[in-house]
Amino acid sequence: MSKRIVIADDEAHILRVMSMKLTNAGYEVITAVDGEEALELCENEKPDLLITDYQMPLVSGLELCRRLRSNEQTKDIPAIMLTARGFDIEAADMVAAGITAVLAKPFSPREVLAKVNDLLDVAEAPSAN
Repeated sequence: MSKRIVIADDEAHILRVMSMKLTNAGYEVITAVDGEEALELCENEKPDLLITDYQMPLVSGLELCRRLRSNEQTKDIPAIMLTARGFDIEAADMVAAGITAVLAKPFSPREVLAKVNDLLDVAEAPSAN
């Protein structure tokens, strides 16, 4: 059974690129365009990982992670936070919200996949060169 990942970002091209990269790597990907939709998906789908943008409409990525952390059903979902360059998240906020890793935009899809594999403890398949 493949691992399930929820990706939340209000930028359609980021959702498209990350979905394609992670789906091609064998993950089941569910996307959300705002924090409120992502919260609902995480509560209903119980993903193995959340990847969320920091700045989103309705509910920010940080608030999304805080709400998931305070819910017994979703408190153990690891989260990767995507941020614009120069937008720092305080270490205390990361810990309190249960954020496992932070990646600065722009990022490479390969970098995201490596972090996902690391967090979900998935060995990368040898490349077929």
